[in-house]
Amino acid sequence: MSERTLSGTGVTPRAGVGTVVWYRPEADLELPEPPAEGVDAAAERERFEAAREEARAELERERDRTAERVGEEEAAVFDAHVQFLGDPQIEEGVLAEIDGGLPAEHAVRRAFAGPIEQFEGMEGRMAERADDLRDVRDRLVRVLVGGERVNLAELPEGSVVLAERLTPSDTAQLDPDRVAGFATVTGGRTSHAAIFARSLALPAVVGVGGDLESIAEGATVVIDGDAGEVAVDPSEERREAAAGGEEVEIRHEPVSTADGAPVEVAANVGRPAELEPAVARGADGIGLFRTEFLFLDRESPPAEDEQYEAYAEALSAFPAGRVVVRTLDVGGDKPVPYLDLPESENPFLGERGIRRSLGPDAELFETQLRALLRAAGSEHGDGLAVMLPLVATIEEVEAALDALDAVAADLDDAGAEYARPEFGVMIETPAAAFMAPELVERVDFLSVGTNDLAQYVMAADRGDERVADLHDPLHPAVLRAVARTVDAAEGEECWVGMCGEMAGDPDLTELLVGLGLDELSMSAVTIPDVKANVEATDREEAAALAERALAASTKREVNQLIRRDR
Repeated sequence: MSERTLSGTGVTPRAGVGTVVWYRPEADLELPEPPAEGVDAAAERERFEAAREEARAELERERDRTAERVGEEEAAVFDAHVQFLGDPQIEEGVLAEIDGGLPAEHAVRRAFAGPIEQFEGMEGRMAERADDLRDVRDRLVRVLVGGERVNLAELPEGSVVLAERLTPSDTAQLDPDRVAGFATVTGGRTSHAAIFARSLALPAVVGVGGDLESIAEGATVVIDGDAGEVAVDPSEERREAAAGGEEVEIRHEPVSTADGAPVEVAANVGRPAELEPAVARGADGIGLFRTEFLFLDRESPPAEDEQYEAYAEALSAFPAGRVVVRTLDVGGDKPVPYLDLPESENPFLGERGIRRSLGPDAELFETQLRALLRAAGSEHGDGLAVMLPLVATIEEVEAALDALDAVAADLDDAGAEYARPEFGVMIETPAAAFMAPELVERVDFLSVGTNDLAQYVMAADRGDERVADLHDPLHPAVLRAVARTVDAAEGEECWVGMCGEMAGDPDLTELLVGLGLDELSMSAVTIPDVKANVEATDREEAAALAERALAASTKREVNQLIRRDR
């Protein structure tokens, strides 16, 4: 048969070839007609409550597994699912349906139908939120009927998963050593399935549409996550290209632009398990080492020695590179059980990041600084850099520097071996971007966190799908905040990096080089592509592109400049 190609949205710059396995979980959850005589409402309410507790326990276990395999930020989706379980509107809907005579499983189906339909009628990321509700609904129904869950972790090697959609729970099960890729009828680049695919380095194409249903079980397909194509009955040449691995060479050495300017390409790391993949993908170092993993999912904070060992392990993975460690960033969407984190109507504008480290968590901050200074004095400690999250004022930086001085003095008095690391701040707030000229006088580096910077510049909660279109780093206002930050460091002994998701988008490499960034840090999967794009970039041309982007008035104009359909 001749090759035919279906188009969708590619979400990973990788290709894979394998045998189609259709995943249709909805077929396993078909329910019989409810009894005509009605039900014992009290008993069904008890069944529903028991199912919620079991589903909550499942979600907590899956969250922990996902945090270990994929990353802490990706695992946070399961926290949202726990919240859906307790959503008052949905709960009231289920109980009302039970009181109306339906068994609990039918009541769950009926109560979730309205909210799912409502989300589906929206655009962009809001429509994708329906998948979260489906995930929670199907979990509850499965528990209620005693159904067995399909174990996607045990698929035959070389499988390509095709599905109407994949929920976060589904995608988190996929084993990259067994699965050659996946494609879905629905979904977009920002869906949880897409985000998990990038973190797992899985070839994936989403949003292919109904034509995907025409592919038969057992067919051979190529999933091209770069081109956004699913090739059915692919040619031998295309099979060999996909099976041969990555088209982009993994460069383990640092890279420079076409005209010779070095650009550091580093990895964002959330757990020690992510160190090896970062090395394997050619990371020059770590541009963001999130220390929250040390503090979450436990009953008490980590001791100084435990922290020291974690930082030393990261440094030993990159003995010739830089490791940028972010101090504890909790509050907002990162609760910690043993800390007194106050309830807040708007936690992202409240007490989080450096505000807590200089306030109620001052003792934790001191312990973390002690561990970091000791790690800086260890065998590979020359590469250690420390940065502060959510800085908004000069006073915060000066107070943190005073704390660093005090810890150094204590270590001196104790005769401990230590060294002072590079010291920097994250540019996540408009205040920090405006104060960048003063910041560069006090620090060694600035690192732009585009996820939060876009949130605060655009006044658009990064977790609120209703304003997802505003939460985009390609809005001219966000680009100008980045440019202002870079301009402040020009001619100073202060380098500027970027560790937000924007840095890992290969389509944006030329723009970011043109803006003048010295370092880009990202999920390990896109490092080879970004390195290749750095080497292909001419700085003069990139600077001209950046100038045009900064002069744009709308995000659409920026997208047109970089020839990207977002």
